[in-house]
Formats: sequence, C-alpha cells, structure tokens
Amino acid sequence: MVRTRVGYAGGTTDNPTYYNLGDYTETLQIDYDPARVSYEDLLSVFWDSHNPVGMPWSRQYMSIIFYHDDEQKRLAEETKAGEEFYLQRQLYTEIVPASAFYLAEDYHQKYRLQGVPELFREFSAIYPEIEDFIASTAVARVNGYIGGYGSEDFLEKHIGDLGLSQEGQEKLLEFISGVRGGLECPVPASG
Repeated sequence: MVRTRVGYAGGTTDNPTYYNLGDYTETLQIDYDPARVSYEDLLSVFWDSHNPVGMPWSRQYMSIIFYHDDEQKRLAEETKAGEEFYLQRQLYTEIVPASAFYLAEDYHQKYRLQGVPELFREFSAIYPEIEDFIASTAVARVNGYIGGYGSEDFLEKHIGDLGLSQEGQEKLLEFISGVRGGLECPVPASG
C-alpha cells in the first residue's frame, strides 16, 4: 500500500462529518502500486474482510465498491458474481462509480495504530502535521500490520524502512507476535 485514508463517499451533499453523514457511506480510500499488488488482490481482501450477504441496516455501513474505470468495474462485478456463486447467496454489495471522497475526522484515521500508544506517539513525532501522518506509507503499513494484515516475515525484512526507533521496532514486533500468535496473516504482504 502506498496510502490508506478513511472517509465518506457516495453521497450528494458537501462536507459530510461523522455526526452529519447524510447519505454517505463510511469508506476506505486506497492508493496502491499496481506493479506490486493487483486490483484483483485488493478485491479479494475486500470480499474476505466482511460479510457481504447481510442487508445493510444503514447506508453508513453498507458494502460498496467505488470503481474508477471500466476495468475496475468489470473486475468488481466479476468477483462479486464469483462470491455469489461460491456462497450460493445474493450479495448486497453495490458497485458504483467513484465520486467525491471526504476525509473522516482526524480521530478516525489510522484507528488501529492509535490503539498502540507507544507507536502512535512515535509516528506522531515523526509526522507532526496530521496531513503528513495520514499520507504516510509507513503509517499505513503499520496500521495494517496492527490490524492483522501482512506477514511477520515481510515485516521483519522491512521493519527498518518504517522510520521507527529500535524501541519502536521491538514494540511493533512484540505486538504483532502477541496478536497473531505466530500465525500467518490472511493477506500476503506485497510491499
């Protein structure tokens, strides 16, 4: 991943907020390097990361894919059909053209990382401006590792690239080992 940001999309008014969401859906915006991870891989993570068979109880939490071009639309529809066939159930995931994306409030960004105060403080010192913190590839990767994505082997090989102190690196490895109990994560790390 190059960058991940949480926010709101798919609605019709300007400047939604968490407490004034209107017809928007909470969503994740992903910037990625297609030379390292394919759109199909991202769709696989999407389908594996939630239960798309239940009808959403609100627009805020619905299952939705925003596509940016015809190829993304085709792949999203194709993988949805494959999931429906595999599950033998109708999926309630909408597939719609990308529209305006509004960043969620700062306290929603990198939520998993915020739950590990030592690492959050260290990255906040490295990136004192919230825009830089949100845009950081290293912060996105660590947030993903804390959330259970990526392999420990990949992390151990590339932990020095994250900008953390030796103490921060040890804390991250300790946290990941404790959370995962040595099991491989469900998503292959590609960078």
